[in-house]
Amino acid sequence: MRIRSIASVVAIVAVVMTASQLAAQSQGGGGISAGTVRRADPIKASEVPPRKRPAPIPPRGTYKPVRTPWGDPDIAGAYNNSDESGIPFERPEEFSGRRLESFTQAELEALTKQRQQQTIERAPGLSEFPGATSPMHWFENYFAANSRAWLVSEPADGKVPPVTDEGRKRAADRAAARKGRGPADSWEDRSLYDRCITRGVPGSMMPAIYGNSYQIQQGPGVVTITYEMVHDTRVIPIDPSPAPGAGERAHVSSKIRQYLGDARGRWEGNTLVVETTNFNDKAPYRGSSENLKITERFTPIGPDTLEWVITFDDPHTWARPWTFAMNLTHDESQPPFEYACHEGNYGLRNILSAARAEERMQAIATEQGRQK
Repeated sequence: MRIRSIASVVAIVAVVMTASQLAAQSQGGGGISAGTVRRADPIKASEVPPRKRPAPIPPRGTYKPVRTPWGDPDIAGAYNNSDESGIPFERPEEFSGRRLESFTQAELEALTKQRQQQTIERAPGLSEFPGATSPMHWFENYFAANSRAWLVSEPADGKVPPVTDEGRKRAADRAAARKGRGPADSWEDRSLYDRCITRGVPGSMMPAIYGNSYQIQQGPGVVTITYEMVHDTRVIPIDPSPAPGAGERAHVSSKIRQYLGDARGRWEGNTLVVETTNFNDKAPYRGSSENLKITERFTPIGPDTLEWVITFDDPHTWARPWTFAMNLTHDESQPPFEYACHEGNYGLRNILSAARAEERMQAIATEQGRQK
């Protein structure tokens, strides 16, 4: 459990207080009988903290962002992409033969409303204690106003290209290396996310149930992006030359491999283009290799909207490059909150202790079976 805000503290106090009340009522013979499990009502729309609705987006290519004192497009600020929650990654089969640009605004609104209801239906019970509630930040993805029907934009069929033979072999080798191990034999069996190390790139900017805020900072020759969840920060040197290929900053040596890779940026008109290479093999995205090259394009397309387009090029994993995109909403009321991942990571400790307890129970059962 990671405590994100004062709402979490209030919720925890509410649960503790209600548990005490339940115990008192059960012992007193009135109210709730022993063994009764009751759940709180689903959260109401009026109870969800309002999110900023971005200003209308003008016709594509017409928006002109303000400039920094040194002349670059100004994209600094707090951003959030909770509104992109619930969008299928690839094109659903029900839309076979359609392209993203074929959807009318009315169709997208109807599709979004349907997804909003599905999000509510999928949400876990708020509490076993009547009157208690969960931290409000667990509902950041409620009533998400999606910007598109699915995320993958290239290839045109909306599908991630087939994995190469090399990619399949690499996945099989990884599975073979884990053969005989349980999901929690050691902390090393858990994901880097569970271990508060990283969600990787682009995982750190993929919307989740909460923690969907990002802070972009700019200075002459540099841009940084801080991700709320796990609190990674990428430092991106910016090429001073506006012409691709002319005097670009070289990447670090191929011998240097990092979880977030080595990023280099440049401006192409109003678009920040970030090329990232030099990944290690510890945080693969969808089975990618350490030869992965990611190209991101951050384009301000409206007063409150930054379009994020990301292309994956890894011939060691996929048959051809592919791209997905989503929008980020500029909202200074939702800056990244301190994540304090390690300090509050009771989840990892409990996963490991539960696995050890299960092993002890299995050992006892085995011993009892031998004695019969």
